[in-house]
Amino acid sequence: MSAHDTSAPTPAPAPAPAPAPGTSAAVDVPEMPAPRVREFQAHSIGGGLALLLGLLGLVAAVALFAAASAVTADGAKAGLIVGGVLVFLAAVIAMRGLNTVAPGEARVVQLFGRYRGTIRQDGLRWVNPLTSRTRISTRVRNHETAVLKVNDAYGNPIELAAVVVWKVQDTAQATFEVDDYAEFVATQTETAVRHIAIEYPYDAHDEDGLSLRGNAEEITEKLAVELQARVEAAGVRVVESRFTHLAYAPEIASAMLQRQQAGAVVAARRQIVDGAVGMVEAALARITEQDIVELDEERKAAMVSNLMVVLCGDRAPQPVLNTGTLYQ
Repeated sequence: MSAHDTSAPTPAPAPAPAPAPGTSAAVDVPEMPAPRVREFQAHSIGGGLALLLGLLGLVAAVALFAAASAVTADGAKAGLIVGGVLVFLAAVIAMRGLNTVAPGEARVVQLFGRYRGTIRQDGLRWVNPLTSRTRISTRVRNHETAVLKVNDAYGNPIELAAVVVWKVQDTAQATFEVDDYAEFVATQTETAVRHIAIEYPYDAHDEDGLSLRGNAEEITEKLAVELQARVEAAGVRVVESRFTHLAYAPEIASAMLQRQQAGAVVAARRQIVDGAVGMVEAALARITEQDIVELDEERKAAMVSNLMVVLCGDRAPQPVLNTGTLYQ
């Protein structure tokens, strides 16, 4: 590390969030190469004094040129002109080291191709005028993917899109580790979304299985973990990631809608039957407890059958008036 590195060591990345109950303990994330350079603070001073000295140098150069035009001796005139030129060049070169840094921005400083640190202090700063400074934004950004068409874990074509909120955390890595960190984030986001989509089904057939539609929170956590592992090499930190679009592809949407409707009907029927069985049990228990009428097993079965038909039927029952006995 450079001798000018006076900043604290870069903190280790935050640990990945714990997996939700019922999920796998590990997330399949790629291994990115270790960064060759880390951000540290560049040596800079306040630019106010440097600006004042530069302006004074320009004024002094103008004064020397004016004095040269007033003298008549050739030697003195030449000396004043040479002195004015030197002072003017020194002032211009010194003022070239001035930088204005706005909030939410940083300047990556290089000297002859070598990284010399990053300026994060906002305001007017002065550095070595022989260095080059690259402006880089440290503001929070968001990237929304296009609607992607992929196959889920069951092979069904689905459409999905996601939005990722991110910011540059290490300016040195963002500048030197990748060609274009914004394009790198966009490409890795699409790759992570596609990878997550093929790992899980849109709707899980098993109640304990994860699905894209039924376990959105757990899936987005896994997406954030994988995406952070992919973009960490570029010095980027993922703030949040969410799915913005999730649906079956148009060619199977109608068939899957019928399947969902059938599942809803089956679930509703199951709930109706469970409730009807409870009501029949309660009715038989009340009749037996209060000794309203004594029923043998055959008549109990007939009563249960009639009550189940009445309680589970889609239409209102037609009343039948029995004017005979219970057995006729």
